[in-house]
Amino acid sequence: MKLEKRDYDAVVVGSGPNGLAAAILMQQQGLSVLIIEGKDDIGGGLASRELTLPGFTHDVCSAIHPMALASPFFKTLPLAEHGLQYIHPPRSAAHPFDDGSVAVLDQSIAATAEYLGVDAAEYTRLMQSLSQTWPLIDKDALGTLHFPEHPLEMAGFGLKGLTSASHFVKRFKGKHARGLFGGMAAHSIQPLNNLSTTAIGLVLMTTGHLQGWPIPKGGSVAIANSLAGYFKSIGGKIETGTYISSLAQLPGSHVVLFDITPKQLLKIAGHEFSSIYKWQLERYRYGMGVFKIDWALDGPIPFTAEACRQAGTLHLGNTFEEIAQGEWQTSRGRQSEKPFVLLAQQSLFDASRAPEGKQTGWAYCHVPNGSTQDMTNAIEAQVERFAPGFRDRIIGRHTFNTNQLETYNPNYVGGDINGGILDIGQLFTRPALRLSPYKTSKKGLYLCSSSTPPGGGVHGMCGYHAAKAALKDIFNIKIR
Repeated sequence: MKLEKRDYDAVVVGSGPNGLAAAILMQQQGLSVLIIEGKDDIGGGLASRELTLPGFTHDVCSAIHPMALASPFFKTLPLAEHGLQYIHPPRSAAHPFDDGSVAVLDQSIAATAEYLGVDAAEYTRLMQSLSQTWPLIDKDALGTLHFPEHPLEMAGFGLKGLTSASHFVKRFKGKHARGLFGGMAAHSIQPLNNLSTTAIGLVLMTTGHLQGWPIPKGGSVAIANSLAGYFKSIGGKIETGTYISSLAQLPGSHVVLFDITPKQLLKIAGHEFSSIYKWQLERYRYGMGVFKIDWALDGPIPFTAEACRQAGTLHLGNTFEEIAQGEWQTSRGRQSEKPFVLLAQQSLFDASRAPEGKQTGWAYCHVPNGSTQDMTNAIEAQVERFAPGFRDRIIGRHTFNTNQLETYNPNYVGGDINGGILDIGQLFTRPALRLSPYKTSKKGLYLCSSSTPPGGGVHGMCGYHAAKAALKDIFNIKIR
């Protein structure tokens, strides 16, 4: 059936990594695609600005990008030809302890195991197996619930990943392996006794061993710029500075893909949805928020452990038990006095981020959704705990509480940077229980944000799968 002429074949609302991925896949099929972005700059969470002092470039939201490099879709795109350069710190991540010791995620499994003492053999066995399996299942794991191409390998990963981190960690005996895994699993932004929290930790460690945790040169905005550059090079169009609040604002098209969360989707198109679909979106659950801080520093962060000074990412939380307790308290609306802190020190490895002799710091901790509590002192105390003298190096700071984050990007509802809690209840059924989670109840309207599988992270796979569904449904184009 031939489709009638419209202004565009497809319109994508929002230019985060998922919106860009969706637009690129559709444009690659010879369709005419327009991206509409509410801000003056593209990228969503992929933004870099001088937040503190002139000459200091800070990543506004996302900072370190193992999933961008591991993305099955992004790997097929010529992003280097459009300016994207990745920098690999000597160590991907480090996890210091109160006694001055440290656990390290190195690209080498053997080098990582050297820090894990009694658990070295168990860790080596586990990660060698996962590193061999992941390239076979990455597309299936980062997608919808369906029969996988490699069912046995996927089942093996699923049996591990769907368990809680609190259960999985029992295979380790020493504090170093337990703490290292706990920091990885805490990226799930939920209590570590929740089912499926193991999966996040295993994926992050596996991708670290397969290709490391890279930093985009010049800032996270470089990823957005390269995606947009490629999109425009194949004929795509981008319109910025147009915030969409009504379907009536959109030009004519056969399909619209929204890189937004259910809260915004209901405001824009809720009147078009069936009562059951609308009911499901209204009950969509958001998770913990974050309090974010950026620093301008007059020198490197003086971590006690030497390995910490070689790592792009730091997990500050001491033992697994301390991390788990803090995440559990926060999930129940009680802020931890010693929050788990994720910290990045990009300028150590990318000189373009700060003036000569100076450095930047980037960090956040989890807070109850919608909390406006100032966590500056708590976060800085955690850094000082493992890097005595840190506060003396601060020459500028900028903070975001949950309200300010949501004002900056409405997708961060209550400060939730994952587009909704990624627990077992919303792992494959986000945002609603449907055969295709990307299709709304209104023909031609699709959701392509991190509120769909596989969830948060800079990988573009939510957008890829949404576009794939739209191509099949509306244009009868099947992507393998």
